[in-house]
Amino acid sequence: MRIALKVDVDTLRGTQEGVPALVKLLERLGTNATFLFSVGPDHTGRALRRLLRPGFLAKVLRTSVPSTYGLKTLAYGTVLPGPDIGRKAARRMRDTREAGFEVGLHAWDHVRWQDAVAHKGHAWTAREWQRGLDAYEQVFGVLPDCCGAAGWQINAHVLELEAESGMRWASDTRGTVPFRPRLQGRVLDCPQVPTTLPTMDEMIGLDGVTTGNVGRRLVELAKDNPLDLHVFTLHAELEGGPLLGQFAQALEGWRAQGATLCSVGEAVAGMNIRALPAAVVERGTVPGRAGRLATHSPPVPIGPAVLEPTAKDRLA
Repeated sequence: MRIALKVDVDTLRGTQEGVPALVKLLERLGTNATFLFSVGPDHTGRALRRLLRPGFLAKVLRTSVPSTYGLKTLAYGTVLPGPDIGRKAARRMRDTREAGFEVGLHAWDHVRWQDAVAHKGHAWTAREWQRGLDAYEQVFGVLPDCCGAAGWQINAHVLELEAESGMRWASDTRGTVPFRPRLQGRVLDCPQVPTTLPTMDEMIGLDGVTTGNVGRRLVELAKDNPLDLHVFTLHAELEGGPLLGQFAQALEGWRAQGATLCSVGEAVAGMNIRALPAAVVERGTVPGRAGRLATHSPPVPIGPAVLEPTAKDRLA
């Protein structure tokens, strides 16, 4: 079993503090990972509007959001202006790449994308996507070649933009196996590599999982649900902060089980992309996470027998 590690970096604090802590841990264990960076304004405070959504307040209380993110970060975009992450933390991002880790695009404005993209049209989506590409290029000197959406939120236009931009892979969905997106009768070239394991913040507070045993429970979950490739998404603000020890415990437990830990790009490099099955990106739910997010239909082999599923809420 391989377990690909994907680090979503949402905030300025996560970039400046969580990323170097994770890099130090991963280097100590000789483990690779992919870091996906938010490269525009940090408007984390605006996410508090989600308190009105069913399930979000419960998650905030379970995962100690104020202590994790800090009051200053939670004021960005409301009481305080949102700092430009790409400008203030560009050196930290480049240091991560120079340390040998795969890097890619997470978002330009993480909160804006997560809260709005699922309901927006092509013009809005293309503008936000281009802002992300431009800001990423300002930081790294090159355009990104991999990406993963903020909050697993996309629309059909995102899938097309990823393919048009030549992304090697995208990880915008939750699911079970890598696939090529099927959209309006076409099969797109950019493969989706779904997150297969729950995130730590989704697990804590449910079914007896605590901040003291979540690492061990993740190890057990991978063992009980064997796949050729698992993808675990972690967050620089959590696993690079208060949950760093639990993340280390999970890494050591997976290695003790014989799992190979890798970046997402390393996992994709061993795939025959043209032979991947096709699936339709839909909107579904995940235990422990409020709201709906991108999932996928049952994958089917690509060929004349591929049919377009008729789910009412698919992305099309």
